[in-house]
Amino acid sequence: MAVSAEPSRLDRSAERLSAALARLDAAVARKQEAERAQGAAARQIEAFQADRARLADELDRSAERIATLEAANRDVARRLDMTMEAIRSVLKSYGA
Repeated sequence: MAVSAEPSRLDRSAERLSAALARLDAAVARKQEAERAQGAAARQIEAFQADRARLADELDRSAERIATLEAANRDVARRLDMTMEAIRSVLKSYGA
């Protein structure tokens, strides 16, 4: 029986199957990597949204504090004006 230099049909089929399995393994690896990247991106988006919500709350509290301080500032300015006017009036009545 003579051995042929050409690969047999079975050998060629095995090579094609092996190549197909290698391509399938590579496709599965790419798919898994894409899913991991998508999961990481989703987690990052969630973290950004949590940060945004926290910053929005801080901004609201800061705006309220500013409004309170501005009201206090106006009240102090009004009281100072009244006090200065009272002092002027007292000084005027003493002829100063």
